[in-house]
Amino acid sequence: MKNHPYILTIAGFDPSGGAGLVADIKTFEALKCYGLSVCTANTIQNDTEFVACYWIDIEIIKNQISVLFKKFEIEYIKIGIVQNWKLLNQIIDFLLDKNNKVKIILDPVLRSSSAYEFHQASQDKKVQNPKSETFLEQVLDKIYLITPNYPEIEKLYPDMSIDETIAYISTKTNLFLKGGHRKENIGKDELFTIKGKRFVLNPKRKNISEKHGSGCILSSAITAQLALGFPLLKSCFRGKRYTEKVLSSNTALLGYHRV
Repeated sequence: MKNHPYILTIAGFDPSGGAGLVADIKTFEALKCYGLSVCTANTIQNDTEFVACYWIDIEIIKNQISVLFKKFEIEYIKIGIVQNWKLLNQIIDFLLDKNNKVKIILDPVLRSSSAYEFHQASQDKKVQNPKSETFLEQVLDKIYLITPNYPEIEKLYPDMSIDETIAYISTKTNLFLKGGHRKENIGKDELFTIKGKRFVLNPKRKNISEKHGSGCILSSAITAQLALGFPLLKSCFRGKRYTEKVLSSNTALLGYHRV
């Protein structure tokens, strides 16, 4: 097992500390990893209200990444909100230029809990090349794991059913489908591997309550477990159990990472 490995989160800043890179760092630290961070957006929000999002220029993001890679050995990266798929694809290419073996875990945050739409649809058109691949498809080919919830997976390929989307994505990368928004069996998560296997992860705790940023925490917890050396399935299992601890830490919308 690695001793306090470095993990990079590339995500937005949430002043409430419940979501985004602040929540990611809290999660990494609680799980005995050292969190590095690059900010993609400055948001004006708290745990119940989203007011505005100010995107960080792509060159600033790249410069932040460069100075960190110059000093630290980074093998795992968690990515949260990015302005659109085109810029996300550029960021991923930049990361792979720094370390072509880095494993990227993408939490595709497309909309805030208060209905703010992050991705700009007008910039997410198909790439103009003979294969007509979308930026999203290019991203999927380069990442290790994607962790959408139900509303997010429905938006990734709106012309497909959820089952069709799962089948398609899992030909490109590993998929962890978060079950917090399920209509039935709330909290039942599923892992679909690129090797064609499906695993069900059922919730264990019953005294849990909704938390602002729970999706960020779960994706970061999985990333931390991977960085600690656990295989994918066990990392997902351990990440889910950690998230349940945060969800059961109190009855407020902002959970505690150490109780």
